[in-house]
Amino acid sequence: MPAATTVDRAEELLARLTGSPAARFRPGQLEAVTALVDDRQRVLVVQRTGWGKSAVYFVATRLLRDAGAGPTVLVSPLLALMRNQIQMAERAGVHAATINSENRDDWDDIERRVERGEVDVLLISPERLNNVRFRRDVMPRLLGEVGLLVVDEAHCISDWGHDFRPDYRRLARVIDALPAGVPVLCTTATANDRVVADVVDQLGADLRVIRGPLSRESLALSVIDLPQPAERLAWLAREIPRLAGSGIVYCLTVADTERVAGFLRSQGIDAMAYSGGSESLDRLAFEDALLANEIKALVATSALGMGFDKPDLGFVIHYQAPGSPIAYYQQVGRAGRALDSAVGVLLRGNEDADIQDWFIRTAFPPREKAEAILALLADGDGAVSVPEIEREVNSRRSRIEAMLKVLEVEGAVERGERGGWQRTAEPWAYDEQRVERVTALRREEQAAMIGYARTAGCRMAFLRAALDDASDERCGRCDTCTGSVAPGDAVRATLDPEVVAAAAQHLRAARLEVEPRKQWPNGLGSPRGRIPADRLVAPGRALCELGDGGWGSVVRDTLRRGEPLPDEVIAAAARMVVAWAPSPPPAWVAAVPSTRDAVVADAATRLAVALGVPFVDALRRPRAARDRPQREMENSAQQVRNVYGAFSLAGALPPGPVLLVDDTAESRWTLTVVGDLLRGAGCPAVHPFVFALSRGE
Repeated sequence: MPAATTVDRAEELLARLTGSPAARFRPGQLEAVTALVDDRQRVLVVQRTGWGKSAVYFVATRLLRDAGAGPTVLVSPLLALMRNQIQMAERAGVHAATINSENRDDWDDIERRVERGEVDVLLISPERLNNVRFRRDVMPRLLGEVGLLVVDEAHCISDWGHDFRPDYRRLARVIDALPAGVPVLCTTATANDRVVADVVDQLGADLRVIRGPLSRESLALSVIDLPQPAERLAWLAREIPRLAGSGIVYCLTVADTERVAGFLRSQGIDAMAYSGGSESLDRLAFEDALLANEIKALVATSALGMGFDKPDLGFVIHYQAPGSPIAYYQQVGRAGRALDSAVGVLLRGNEDADIQDWFIRTAFPPREKAEAILALLADGDGAVSVPEIEREVNSRRSRIEAMLKVLEVEGAVERGERGGWQRTAEPWAYDEQRVERVTALRREEQAAMIGYARTAGCRMAFLRAALDDASDERCGRCDTCTGSVAPGDAVRATLDPEVVAAAAQHLRAARLEVEPRKQWPNGLGSPRGRIPADRLVAPGRALCELGDGGWGSVVRDTLRRGEPLPDEVIAAAARMVVAWAPSPPPAWVAAVPSTRDAVVADAATRLAVALGVPFVDALRRPRAARDRPQREMENSAQQVRNVYGAFSLAGALPPGPVLLVDDTAESRWTLTVVGDLLRGAGCPAVHPFVFALSRGE
């Protein structure tokens, strides 16, 4: 039996944390607190969202601090989660502070406050463990003094988890370095048996597991197949105003959050777009607006996920299906934590599988690229910078940095004291079996998500089974339990055709700028440095984004077939150019020569006719037989090297500015190189126009 003094004091702190003298611990909460405070154990808590995992570590922190223990170190994966937890800590009489990427100016002061004992909980991101100075100067002292280590969202430790993060792998070494008797708390709402076993394997067999039921009694789940984005937008515009309270609309891509939020606003619905790419202050403002019910919907990527706590969130709608039932449970579980009734709707579209396939394909670096990086670092004289790696390894910068992070966590590379990366003496081999195992699991999860959509059984029971919850009880609230499953064709028949048409027009009316490149990549030799003003292309335009549900879907499918672009696309492009009115106006049109087919030249010729200006066959690609398609080049250094010097002029240029046409643009380096050639030959202005932007996804 736990000591009565611990129980009594814990209940007092819970009342203070919740603001309610009548508050009582939920099943499992007090068990976890006493295991940490009285028994100094290592505990893994797996409980549904909204159960109150944060109450456990804040109450335990206060009890341990009152007993003379050092500060709690809380490893938390998201800034939104940190902000929420700091606010909760203060209510429990716990002084919390955070060191993260957005408060660099405060780091020294916070570290001094920790030294003086003024901080009860220090929140850090797992990426902070990646900082050389923090590991060298701060962590050793913290590990010697820490009273409790908390690992929030502990499923991120596991390869099998739906949100694995390489930096979490460091935590096993951190825990091994803790003094004897320091309790450890790991928490998650989304861990099945396989993830739990992996966490236990990494953190020690003495990890005590406390699991609870995962059913969400208030949630009414449903699924609707609406393949076309315009149909989903029309459904959202009709249904969101009918739903009680405010909620979240989840999208798989940043671009879709902007498209969906923009259309909802055009229909008179207060909505904002939220993603990891949003400015920090904007994210704070958007979160606060949703918390205060000042907006109807926050349209978000998974960046708004773990730890965002709004107990009265009325609905969660998915504009596209996530990659697994576990990820879906984690997100839809944000709704209805303190409500008797809440709604979770999954809308399924044609693009879901393509987006999920991209995430699966890019989850692991290919063997040859990982080994190429290691060989380059081993041969380097001192530390090698990322731009230097880009010159030799054909991979995106983001993927190179991700590879380096994994290699660093596994001990194969380390950061140089003055920057850059270098090989260590640690032996390393590409773990092909691990990659194959996890990739196969992701495919199983993808299939399971389709199974969730198609099941005739209880949807909540399906999600519980995916998380290895033993209960098979039907929820009695989802569309299959109530017999209210609505086939997609029946739902489409009820949509207002005018709203569907408005949605299609919204998707086709995006104003997409093609920003000019202004500086050559470092280390290319020639060219180098800033691009002179008299060689720059002007800001350009794109008709659409590939696969955007508007013109982008038409352009993508047509280009895949190698067919000429439809007349309606050419007409839409002409209208866009007229509305854009580039200045000085183009006097002629040229096409970027293609190595594949005549689609670009054909489209540029027809566009010139529509605009009433001549098409001039001004460019050649004599190096086409030797270079590779630009779409295969994955970073700026490789892209410029692939096309620089690949083009030439067919003859003297006509007078006046040119509209330079290409089918798609992703890196914009082809447009930059061709524009540099044209400007160098005396063209007074180059206005790029592409039929579609590609985000590389």
